[in-house]
Amino acid sequence: MKAVQVVGYHEKLEMKEIPVPRVSGPHDVIVKIGGAGVCRTDIHILEGQWAEKSGVALPYTIGHENAGWVHAVGSAVTNVVEGDKVILHPLVTCGLCRACRFGDDVHCEQSQFPGIDTAGGYAEFLKTSARSVVKIDDSLEPADIAALADAGLTAYHAAAKAARKLHPGDRCLVIGAGGLGHIGIQVLKAISAAELIVVDRNPDAVKLAVAIGADHGIVADGTQIEQVLQLTGGKGAEAVIDFVGEGGSTKEGVQMLRRAGDYHVVGYGEDLVIPTIDIISTEINFIGNLVGSYNDLVELMALAAQQRVQLHTAKYSLDDFQSALDDLGAGQIRGRAILVP
Repeated sequence: MKAVQVVGYHEKLEMKEIPVPRVSGPHDVIVKIGGAGVCRTDIHILEGQWAEKSGVALPYTIGHENAGWVHAVGSAVTNVVEGDKVILHPLVTCGLCRACRFGDDVHCEQSQFPGIDTAGGYAEFLKTSARSVVKIDDSLEPADIAALADAGLTAYHAAAKAARKLHPGDRCLVIGAGGLGHIGIQVLKAISAAELIVVDRNPDAVKLAVAIGADHGIVADGTQIEQVLQLTGGKGAEAVIDFVGEGGSTKEGVQMLRRAGDYHVVGYGEDLVIPTIDIISTEINFIGNLVGSYNDLVELMALAAQQRVQLHTAKYSLDDFQSALDDLGAGQIRGRAILVP
């Protein structure tokens, strides 16, 4: 089969011909890939940012946002059958550790992360586990929703976490209306009554944010802090969800957060620098967000089937993987890029 692989850090990906994965354990599921999302994390992988953390041996197949059709199953698999249309939770988890027993499988002590530390989905087939496959509604197509497996799941996880503490009349500030942000905006509108303010540097992204439900859209032109404070009576938002996490967004974002507010960090790339006295004197909270649980993905698929969350995509053939990465790196993609074998 065709597979796009990392052959070296600071080098371009290469298309290879490798064997189709086979069932080797009772809970294995082989999926024929119908769509694989292209994520900024893939660029960070090529830059070597994950090399030490993942410990993966090169070469290996990249791609951690995957959906498709069940191709083959192990002898103990009962939740899916061949031909089922599925989206894949990005982690392969054990089900036995303390975190899994609590339903917090994103922190599984023995997890594998296809596309990060084992073979991923920039390929024609992918091997995963029965614990990782979520059947999707017949109305959904793998190539249309593949990026919900990670970008969507991460956005849902953060938005749902924020929504649990938001009340009618509260304000939630979203920084970044791009690939993750435009999903988070839709999730917040679906599950929260909070007033939603969105800030982005790109005027087109701000227009999209308003079109999909934001109550206020602000172009980051140097006056965004003042505009947000004006909208919030000078107090700031009860919650900030930062889908950018670089380029100074965190420094600015904290200035738009209300006392005792929650700052949800989703995007990453810069250091969080804030005097500890400012944290304790205002009792603000910084909350990290990494992917989401299997149940989060099930809930997100319910919203997708109800058309309350829709993914804006740009599709590329698997052979055209380099164009997808180049366009993403150049900021030319609105929404998410999807590779289609």
